[in-house]
Amino acid sequence: MVLGHPEYYPKFGFEPMGKWGIKELFGAPAEVFVALELRTGALEGAGGVVEYPEEFNNM
Repeated sequence: MVLGHPEYYPKFGFEPMGKWGIKELFGAPAEVFVALELRTGALEGAGGVVEYPEEFNNM
């Protein structure tokens, strides 16, 4: 899971996390909050909210 450039990460198979019902708390656009399944179907039914370490809140 990364918050990354929308034109870079998809080249490597990353997809928007919304596909799996996973959200983040920074309010980033959906196309920059992406993940790559290392095994097909690994994120099926995952859902929820990604919580980052406290250090990320101070950036």
